Amino acid sequence: MSDRAAHAQVFLVALLWGLNWLASKFALADISPWFFRTLTFGVGAGNLMLASRWWGTSMAIAKGMPRLHLAVAGILNIGGFGIFSAFALLETSVARTSICAYTMPIWTTLLARIVLEERLTRARTGALVTGTSGLAVLLWPLFAEGIPIGALYALGAAVSWSAGTVYLKWSGVQGHPLAIAAWQLVAGTCAVTIGFLVDGADFGNRMDALSAAGLIYGIFLGTALAYLLWFNLVGRLSASAAAMGTLMVPVVGVLASIGFGERPDEADLVGFALIFVASLLALWPAGSDRKVTTRNQARAGSGT
Repeated sequence: MSDRAAHAQVFLVALLWGLNWLASKFALADISPWFFRTLTFGVGAGNLMLASRWWGTSMAIAKGMPRLHLAVAGILNIGGFGIFSAFALLETSVARTSICAYTMPIWTTLLARIVLEERLTRARTGALVTGTSGLAVLLWPLFAEGIPIGALYALGAAVSWSAGTVYLKWSGVQGHPLAIAAWQLVAGTCAVTIGFLVDGADFGNRMDALSAAGLIYGIFLGTALAYLLWFNLVGRLSASAAAMGTLMVPVVGVLASIGFGERPDEADLVGFALIFVASLLALWPAGSDRKVTTRNQARAGSGT
């Protein structure tokens, strides 16, 4: 694959994941979050398993603690992120959910400093300061109307995703990136399926055409195809391409939500701008950190 083709796929994945925020909002109007995530993650995991057989990729992970570590990472990276973001979409706008959820690089910077003792470079310090300022601008007006439960769910998704990323790096699990991604999706699927059953196996309401379209998109395009394309790119992406691909997702999500009638207010836009800059700083480490960042992004994924 040429560099031009690889970069085109990065843009395509960002588009698929960005539009998936809006598609998920539509689907969740008539289907329970637990059932929605069980379907999307389950099909996504199966798709990666089939791809691994087609490509002849080893799915082997060492027995014992490595498998346990991968399961924990999957519950955080996939299950926690997915279910928190789904509930966020029920409580607040697509734009606000995607903005808050993609504070993930900021929380990763903080957790990596605490858990992994990674040093805070000027860029990372700037990311923390700018990101905190962006969240303050975004959330402060919301607290005047009460506890912004939707935004807090979205922040929970970001923290869960970042915790899974840092945990995976700390554990040092070895394996092909496709295998690491697929088994995390399996773990995440198991977690949300348990939640679905405990919640009473609620399948949601009778679906209208828009909700059905959102569900179909979320299963086959936003999860199955997007993950397949993303992990087909692993090893071909530079750190800068991976970073920009990740940052494009909330941009697409916000623009798509505006196109379908949502109107972010001034606080949303200013907060989004500050958080975008903070994420750019956090995702753009210097020197040898770049390869690690690319690998962690590939393992953790970036979809909704």
